[in-house]
Amino acid sequence: MNLALVMQQGPNPFKIITNILTSPILKLAGELLLLLIIILWLSLVYWTFADASRRGAIRFLWALVALVFPFVGTLIYLIVRPPEYALDARERELELAVLERELRSRVLLCPNCRAMVEKDYIICPECNWQLKKPCANCEKPLDLNWKTCPYCGVDQRSGKINW
Repeated sequence: MNLALVMQQGPNPFKIITNILTSPILKLAGELLLLLIIILWLSLVYWTFADASRRGAIRFLWALVALVFPFVGTLIYLIVRPPEYALDARERELELAVLERELRSRVLLCPNCRAMVEKDYIICPECNWQLKKPCANCEKPLDLNWKTCPYCGVDQRSGKINW
């Protein structure tokens, strides 16, 4: 019975834990942690908005998803976002267009076998089809229906200079 009386009158063993949990320092640390989480969440909303703008996605929709579903909305956006920036995609398309134009200007197709031939080929290397004829004077490749060489000015039928 003496032990029970000491326990009733003695110090509360949980008082130390209660004092720590109700301390103003712990309350301030909790509020700062909450503020940090809110700042991180709003930063992710802004990042989602900016990244969606650069990638050509619907930026207001993704910003709203990131705002309504904290952290998870940004994670969903990271999974389904377009793989490249819109400017990079446009630049790649322009480079491909330039390369295609350059290829088309250099390479032609043989009218007989459809093999790729260059502009200055006289015969097709695949089927030996005559593509052009050599100039009688300078031997540069000429179109089959040209009567005068544009390089040296020689008439292809008579061999005389036409100027």
